[in-house]
Amino acid sequence: MTMRSLFLQGPSFDGFDGGAGSRYQMKREVKSFWYPTWLAQPAALIEGSKLIDAPAHGLSFDDIRHEVHQRDLVVLHTSTPSFRQDVRTAELLKAENPALKIGMIGSKVAVDAEGSLKASEAIDFVARNEFDFTIKDIADGHSWADIDGISYRNRDGVIVHNRDRAIVTDMDLLPFVTPVYKRDLVMENYFGGYLLHPYVSFYTGRGCKSRCTFCLWPQTVGGHNYRVRSIGHVIEEVKYVMQAFPQAKEIFFDDDTLTDNLPRVEALAVELGKLGVTWSCNAKANVPYSTLKIMKDNGLRLLLVGFESGNQQILHNIKKGMRVEVARQFAKDCRALGVTVHGTFILGLPGETRETILETLAFAKEVNPHTIQVSLAAPYPGTFLHKQASENGWFDTDSELLNDDGTQIAQLSYDHLPAAEIFDAVEMFYKKFYLRPTKIAGIVGEMVTDGDMMKRRLREGVEFFRFLRDRKLAA
Repeated sequence: MTMRSLFLQGPSFDGFDGGAGSRYQMKREVKSFWYPTWLAQPAALIEGSKLIDAPAHGLSFDDIRHEVHQRDLVVLHTSTPSFRQDVRTAELLKAENPALKIGMIGSKVAVDAEGSLKASEAIDFVARNEFDFTIKDIADGHSWADIDGISYRNRDGVIVHNRDRAIVTDMDLLPFVTPVYKRDLVMENYFGGYLLHPYVSFYTGRGCKSRCTFCLWPQTVGGHNYRVRSIGHVIEEVKYVMQAFPQAKEIFFDDDTLTDNLPRVEALAVELGKLGVTWSCNAKANVPYSTLKIMKDNGLRLLLVGFESGNQQILHNIKKGMRVEVARQFAKDCRALGVTVHGTFILGLPGETRETILETLAFAKEVNPHTIQVSLAAPYPGTFLHKQASENGWFDTDSELLNDDGTQIAQLSYDHLPAAEIFDAVEMFYKKFYLRPTKIAGIVGEMVTDGDMMKRRLREGVEFFRFLRDRKLAA
């Protein structure tokens, strides 16, 4: 008999955006929530399951307490920033119903299964790496000793690590996640500063060919082999979204880099064009004009692009596999075609200096994305960057990436560039990018021509300046 299973994104600090897995597990400059797709995927495999995303729905533990007595299994998605809070949630769950089996998934437990289990006896098991069918095996009642990909306590209290589970190669074996969204989530609670609202996001594949030293998910769960669903399988889910979520203004394909496979993304775009949907995706800043044009002609609205730095040596240092001049041409091509770009930048990466920060700011102004996100270099455990930082003594603090209210801290410090200076540079970067006459004029123009956009940008403006204030308090 299948265990009555609850998939839980636990209560956390206000504005915690954990659903993105590796991207923005912190308070953002503008409040955003990504769909908890990594929880929805195993939930879709298990009959009678339920998904609760507490942060996006403003739920406290008291709001979900009643669920505990209706379930046999709870699976919590955790991460390095949220782990302490998630352990506390697990302990509250176990105290409420001692018969519960509680497991954790996510990059944190993938790279430190032993330490995660030792953190609390309320955690019965962790599912390492790619965990969809691991969780299904547990829910189906298989003996834990026979399940690949888990670490658990046996009856004697000894921690056992079973062999790794093979990664999924036939991605069409995974059921659609969007019916779980429809059943358990309120789509209007999910929004991003650069996406149309309301939106829906899901994956068409897993893994990323790039080797960026800081990027968490490919190094811990997804891998560097880009495994994809068939185009027909993706299109069927898009058709479901169009029927189930008629209010959706945009579909975001959340693959780490949808443009890793150019022939496939061109073929997918053509099929999306036949449906008349508006869509966006993650991309590397090296997509050729010809591919961009096919994408744009078939409904592409926006690309989320990790520029990271405008300094070529830093791009080499982080193994980005990108040349600055290629990114410049890409930005020009996007402008020529009318493709909107949301650009992300990271300050404090290996090789950063006061001069390279200014160089990246100048580069950002030149390529001029419609919107930007500026982050501090985050050395997540399990990444090459974390290993580098440990070996070179770059850690400025022992704290876990964020302070207690969710504001990102500067963990890396260099002899020539202290952490406090890197932290302050984020605010400087935002102000000098956005508080330019041309940028202000563009934002005002958007607001004047669209009443909904006016309300949204005013709200985001309040959130942005509150974000800057909270950073000052955290410094």
